[in-house]
Amino acid sequence: MNPLRRLAALGQSVYLDELSRGMLRDGSLQRLIHEDGIHGVTSNPAIFEKAIARSDAYDTAIAELAHGDQGPEEVYETLALEDIGAAADLFADVHAASQGAAGYVSLEVSPRLADDTEGTVAEAHRLWAQLGRPNVFIKVPGTAAGLPAIERLIADGVNVNVTLLFGLERYAAVADAYLRGLERRLEAGQPIDGIASVASFFLSRIDVAIDPMLDALADAGGAAAETARRLRGRAAIASAKLAWPRYQDAFAGPRFARLASAGARPQWLLWASTGTKDPSYPATKYVEPLIGAPTITTLPRETMDAYRAEGDPALRLTDDVAGARRDLGALAALGIDLDAVTEKLEAEGVDKFVKPFDALLQTLDQALTEHRA
Repeated sequence: MNPLRRLAALGQSVYLDELSRGMLRDGSLQRLIHEDGIHGVTSNPAIFEKAIARSDAYDTAIAELAHGDQGPEEVYETLALEDIGAAADLFADVHAASQGAAGYVSLEVSPRLADDTEGTVAEAHRLWAQLGRPNVFIKVPGTAAGLPAIERLIADGVNVNVTLLFGLERYAAVADAYLRGLERRLEAGQPIDGIASVASFFLSRIDVAIDPMLDALADAGGAAAETARRLRGRAAIASAKLAWPRYQDAFAGPRFARLASAGARPQWLLWASTGTKDPSYPATKYVEPLIGAPTITTLPRETMDAYRAEGDPALRLTDDVAGARRDLGALAALGIDLDAVTEKLEAEGVDKFVKPFDALLQTLDQALTEHRA
């Protein structure tokens, strides 16, 4: 069996971390659904910048929109909503067949709102209403300002994909915000059985940040060198393996049992940033060790192709959790402050979405100006 389909058989959904109008037009997304059994799609400002600004698939639509009075941000939103809506429609059967456990497509609020709770809530509501589909996630960064927004959106019945999670404490806070949102909604007499949410835990960027620190310690020699060499490329997987017990703490106890009796679903863990950045690592590095049920892995096209060709699916998420704990303890003993690293990664993650978003708006502004000249 196709290794991607075997992941689904083991209880792990596979999402594609890519979306473009070209994929919708040429049938490639449809083929991935039917041939590989993928369960959803994630998008972000960087993905849309690549799709819109670096292809000609949107030229006709932009030219038509130039006849109106929309600005570049409104044009971007129009294009993105069309793509997300079309993709969600392709996954409608998956969503129905899974009774709401799969078949979701994500659209992110403006990355400029990462530190704006009220702005995030307002934009998320607007996008949710405009899409008008039950199998959509509105992506909200898991920043300090995002936490109250997540709670309020869940209480209001909006599906949320919490993005840019790097640290265990912040992940636990996100799970708590989801539970509080469900509790508020239930206490208000509103149904909670149709709400879905995921918490997107980012992986490869953790190793990208920590590996150079370990390399420096290894190059310096001394007593720490051997440990530093052993820990290279292990921080992200160790963090993810320790996120799983936090998930169980949140969704296997009496607090969630009360919500589950009213039809609530757990907030699924989603492994994000699964493409390897270091060419010395195998392409499937962030897939194989984290196969567990129920989780989601979201894969760039290159990683998906590699896993289809060489994947070896087996349930491994709960393997050697004690070893993962020792690895993080060893990092601390070397003087590497993981909390400080993840805080920096969150700030950088927001910036990595703001920059392509701003670049896309500049491209659209130029195109609109040319068409209107």
